Amino acid sequence: MPQPPAPAYPAEVRERLEADAREVVARYPGARSALLPLLHLVQAEEGYVSRTGMAFCAELLGLTTAEVTAVATFYTMYRRKPSGDYQVGVCTNTLCAVMGGDAIFDELKAHLGVGNDETTPDGKVTLEHIECNAACDYAPVVMVNWEFFDNQDPESAKRLVDDLRAGRAVEPTRGAPLCTYQETSRVLAGFPDTREGAVAAGGGAGHASLTGLRLAKGEAPGRVVRPRDGAHPEDAPQPGSQHLSSHDAPQPTAESDPQHPAGPVGGGTGGAADTDGPDTDEGER
Repeated sequence: MPQPPAPAYPAEVRERLEADAREVVARYPGARSALLPLLHLVQAEEGYVSRTGMAFCAELLGLTTAEVTAVATFYTMYRRKPSGDYQVGVCTNTLCAVMGGDAIFDELKAHLGVGNDETTPDGKVTLEHIECNAACDYAPVVMVNWEFFDNQDPESAKRLVDDLRAGRAVEPTRGAPLCTYQETSRVLAGFPDTREGAVAAGGGAGHASLTGLRLAKGEAPGRVVRPRDGAHPEDAPQPGSQHLSSHDAPQPTAESDPQHPAGPVGGGTGGAADTDGPDTDEGER
């Protein structure tokens, strides 16, 4: 059934939002380019992107509500229903899953008594499984309001959500101090983060993320994984050796062993065709 028009924001809320929204729109050469940050702005107001918020964005940008809805439903960072103060996302993509992400997600569902994309009765935590957050070197990863909590396991994840619900201080593994989802949305809308130390905290790559770069520059030991032959990594070649890890060392196969270069396959005659490359004659193949 068709829905009635979305209710309007109260006058004082609309006045405040409109002032912020016009500041956002002024940053762009075309007004509709401001749609993504404006959706974050209305999400910061209500904790999710409501029909009222979408109607506000459409009116301000000269778009239809269908155009705004198409964007709001495409990106998972926009909530479409009321959610908790803390969006707890468990990565269940391939590497995090096999390292324990699936187990963490199952344990949290049972521990919190909620399913995927559901919120605890106290309104504190919304749980969801999420796709890769580019932190595979710290798998399994849990994110709270898009801040990293690395190298998690079921027990540490349960302590994390218990602390969030109890109002105890929680520090991300790296990045800015934690804030509520609505506060996070306002920052994503492009407004200054006024929390003390938040900007300086950064959130760049950690030690594990930079290992490959350090290897390439010769600033780290030659091997960072246990070689296939079982030798201890400390016995590995030092920087400058031909192969920086066991994964890129040639294996004794016809294709990769320099002592056994791959040649043409088939019944050659011992002539030039057997050494210069594969014969193009279909019969020789």
